[in-house]
Amino acid sequence: MINFKEDEYLNKLNHSCAHMMAQAIKHLWPEVKFWVGPVIDTGFYYDVDLGDKVITDEDIEAISKEMKKISKDGKRIVRNEISKKDALEQFKDDPYKLDLIERMDEESTVISTYTQGDFTDLCRGPHVDSVKECKYFKLIKFSGAYWKGDVNNKVLQRIYGVCFPTEEELNAYLEELEEAKNRDHRKLGKELNIFMTHDLVGKGLPMYLPNGYIIWEELENYIKGKEKKLGYKHVLTPPLGNVELYKTSGHWDHYQENMFPKMEVEGEEFVLRPMNCPHHMMIYANDIHSYRDLPLRIGEIARDCRFEASGALKGIERVRSFCQNDAHLFVTPEQIESEFKSVVDLILEVYNELGIKDYHFELSLRDKEDKVKYYPDDDMWNNAEDTLRKVLNDIGISYVEKIGEAAFYGPKLDVQVRPAVGNEYTLSTCQLDFCLPMKFDLKYVDRDGEKKTPVVLHRAILGSIDRFIAYYLEETKGALPTWLSPVQTNILPVNNEYHLEYATKVYEALQMEDIRVELDKREEKVGYRMRESVMRKIPFTLILGQKEVENETISYRKYGSEETITVPLNEFIATLKETIKNHK
Repeated sequence: MINFKEDEYLNKLNHSCAHMMAQAIKHLWPEVKFWVGPVIDTGFYYDVDLGDKVITDEDIEAISKEMKKISKDGKRIVRNEISKKDALEQFKDDPYKLDLIERMDEESTVISTYTQGDFTDLCRGPHVDSVKECKYFKLIKFSGAYWKGDVNNKVLQRIYGVCFPTEEELNAYLEELEEAKNRDHRKLGKELNIFMTHDLVGKGLPMYLPNGYIIWEELENYIKGKEKKLGYKHVLTPPLGNVELYKTSGHWDHYQENMFPKMEVEGEEFVLRPMNCPHHMMIYANDIHSYRDLPLRIGEIARDCRFEASGALKGIERVRSFCQNDAHLFVTPEQIESEFKSVVDLILEVYNELGIKDYHFELSLRDKEDKVKYYPDDDMWNNAEDTLRKVLNDIGISYVEKIGEAAFYGPKLDVQVRPAVGNEYTLSTCQLDFCLPMKFDLKYVDRDGEKKTPVVLHRAILGSIDRFIAYYLEETKGALPTWLSPVQTNILPVNNEYHLEYATKVYEALQMEDIRVELDKREEKVGYRMRESVMRKIPFTLILGQKEVENETISYRKYGSEETITVPLNEFIATLKETIKNHK
């Protein structure tokens, strides 16, 4: 979808429209006070203080109507530069604007206002020439927002909107929003009984219902099966650790803002782990290793906890507790290229099997000017980045370099997917790490008898399984492939009196083949049950009537098709098993 912040004209247009909305609100409620109205990736918003009033849908209609009137007047938008003293005087009745002005340094900041007709707002701009350009807009939603994002401050009213140069572009975008709403994994998750959340459990702590756990378990078995064939050894480690563990790894210094607060028990300090690498370092250190033991590939479907601001939480895509398809590969320097290539090959194999096509590779490097975020060892960083760049070039992977996106301990290769809705994000990753093995003093005995430090590849193929399920639900609109579907086949006897016995026989035959099957024997019309099966997005729905009973066949419809196909039962079972085997 469009990013309004990145498009220069859309940025100006939406910022101007935010001012026009503020002007309309001022006309309707003259006592209103204003905080800020920035452009965001998805349009614009303005935070306003309306006293005790809470915005309603009817108010949004009234604001929109007033905005249309203002845009028809076509007033020019005029910029003025003023002194800090004049700004304080001009906005003396608005405490929110005074807060902004008082923090401005007149020596380094040009203070400006923008005026359109009877409305003036503090702003650095830029804006379009006239409010007439803002006539194709839509107010999207509204919510409460703490002033400055601080829960100790007053809740302001936040109103979101979008604006486009033409009516056609606006309508096209609104259609995209509607499509995004229908694909939203939170909506699908509720409709298909996949997961739930509840504030009593805690924000950002989803719980998987039986349907969701089936999907989860299938994905876990799928990726662990592939890893086992590649020689991975799977482990199980606790979801918390001693604070000293994270001080040793460096996470305490470089990642603490993303971690939950420490807990003290019997004189020991613990923290919920944000990632699994320190635990896996300790597993490696538990034994003596020879170069013949390497590469050692340690894998885990591991529970992690990270603090996410409540405003960033989103279903199972952004959560505070999640499971990673994690692994750490302990290798000699000579094995880096072959092992890294093996990880990339696995990523490509999984993406091909699961139908993931819209993605690209990014090489995430450190920002050399940032002396705080990254582990301070220039030689280590130069060696790691040059090694990774060489590997990628040698295996012929096309990539773009991203400065400042590396982990604190090393560079990484990120696979960015472009989902059906929303902005792209990282799904898979592989990180090269010379740092943690040194910090944990890990060793192996080389062929010359000397102790040397291994190199570690951190990698995740499905990434967070939670986020992967969210991604896949939205990609498929909830119509998951048969192998992942909680219910793979639904059986509908046309009339229980005559057809239930045969339907039960078919049900038992499918169960014997480990096919997830339901028998819908409710006393409802078959058309009603068929529609419900479609709403549940079940891949195969069987309709069994007198003809099927007499011929010992089954008739089925695939989800998304109106065609009814009749085949012998054993042929249907063979087709279904082949479909599942091929991850279709």
